[in-house]
Amino acid sequence: MQIDLLQGTLDMLILKALTGGAMHGYAVASWLQRTTDDALRVEEGSLYPALHRMTRRGWVKSEWGVSENNRRAKFYTLTAEGRRQLKEEFSAWERLTEAVAKVLHAQPAAQGA
Repeated sequence: MQIDLLQGTLDMLILKALTGGAMHGYAVASWLQRTTDDALRVEEGSLYPALHRMTRRGWVKSEWGVSENNRRAKFYTLTAEGRRQLKEEFSAWERLTEAVAKVLHAQPAAQGA
């Protein structure tokens, strides 16, 4: 269950990063790191399997191009299906975080009550 939640969360974050346009894997990881003030660091061993999984599912498409430092890189672009998936995952994430916040802010009932 933990792995599914982490994978789903990573997918959602990658999909969000790609809403800004085509990016290669390193740029996605860098954007996530910068955006979270270094709180999230996505390692290659998690990032690339997620990108490949999302490509197989039709959420992103990829094509080869040249990076800003003149290297050959695979660039990923969000598809219409990926936008729908992001919307669904974002909605589910909001419901989950609201539910967790309710629990964390609630006063526990006295035992036996």
